[in-house]
Amino acid sequence: MARVLLLLSLAGVIALALAKPEEKYTTKYDNINLDDFLQNARLMNKTMGCLMDQGGCTADIEQLKKVLPDALKNECSKCSEKQKEGARKVIRFLFENKKDDFEKLEKKYDPEGVYRQQYKDLAAKEGIKI
Repeated sequence: MARVLLLLSLAGVIALALAKPEEKYTTKYDNINLDDFLQNARLMNKTMGCLMDQGGCTADIEQLKKVLPDALKNECSKCSEKQKEGARKVIRFLFENKKDDFEKLEKKYDPEGVYRQQYKDLAAKEGIKI
């Protein structure tokens, strides 16, 4: 009887774990105007400094820095649709307008070129030749 209870308890725990909704990143920043942000040299420089460990970080950028490796690794699976759109916009902007910054970020966050290869087809669909 004890084994049956243990087995049922274990099955219940597994069922709860599987039923848990997938963890998502916060949507707190989803309504930021990215066009304004990307055109603001001061904010862009501050963000680059933080992401490259060369300057102080605001709490907001620290949050981005914290989730960036996971988002890259898991193809932004925890991102909202708005975050995915924003990521594409930022990547396109950096690639087309701030190539040096793009390359610095790539060197830091993808030193082996794994993500470059992983996202090659997606980039091509977006019209970005990497």
